[in-house]
Amino acid sequence: MNTEMTERLLRFQHPEKVLGYLGGLDDDRLATLFGLDTATYRRVRRFHEEQARGAAAELLDAPGFAEKVDRLPFAPGQRVLAVGESTTDDLLSWFEILRHLLDLRRPADGITLINVAVTGQTTTQALAALPGLSLHRPDWVLCMLGGNDAQRLAADGPTLVSLAETERNLHTLRDLLVRRTAARWAWITPAPLDEERVAAYPHFQRAAISWANRDIDAIGKILNAQPDLTVDSGPVISRQGGERFHLDDGLHLSLAGQQALAAALVEALADTRADRP
Repeated sequence: MNTEMTERLLRFQHPEKVLGYLGGLDDDRLATLFGLDTATYRRVRRFHEEQARGAAAELLDAPGFAEKVDRLPFAPGQRVLAVGESTTDDLLSWFEILRHLLDLRRPADGITLINVAVTGQTTTQALAALPGLSLHRPDWVLCMLGGNDAQRLAADGPTLVSLAETERNLHTLRDLLVRRTAARWAWITPAPLDEERVAAYPHFQRAAISWANRDIDAIGKILNAQPDLTVDSGPVISRQGGERFHLDDGLHLSLAGQQALAAALVEALADTRADRP
């Protein structure tokens, strides 16, 4: 396996999240799953962490941004849970950048960030995982789901999950988890695609799967109609960066795209108000 493929796999695939029933998976076992020695596994993980931290530090250098991080409505000691798929499971994700922003700017607050996103997860699978989510006792839930629901089985085939079922799953997930934990909730809409890159990506072609922005937009419309805070990723990713915001598959976000999404989330949350103990 070449270095680029290894780094990509470790960036998006985290078996410890779905194989937890086997007991603790330490670095030695995880390295073996990827066909690596432990030192190489740790080096690649450290490389990704340094990139995410660098993206956070770069944002903090922008005029006025550090003050927005100070205004984030997470009280000291609170627990923030991220629910999602590969865009959030990514070791360079908006959520990991948020983790470093808080660590760099508000380390004394002791805010715990828990990333339970799973690459490839649909809203149906996230709903099935609900009992485990409530055990984390979150004070906040940041949810970015729906991108995998919109996967089409061939360009003219059906979506993996129907739009009506996606809407039902998202509403049910939110209502049940809030009822069980009293957490505050924020949505992030699935990120738009670079459709030309998606269509040309060899692995998608071989698997005969595709995505289209019309399906992503339909899910975004549902979320933008919700009463909770919704961060619309569409204007962020479409407006600013063009192709530099996507990887070569046109589906996943680059570090620049993740950084832009993290910045948009911070700006939106900084304008909210929460009662602090």
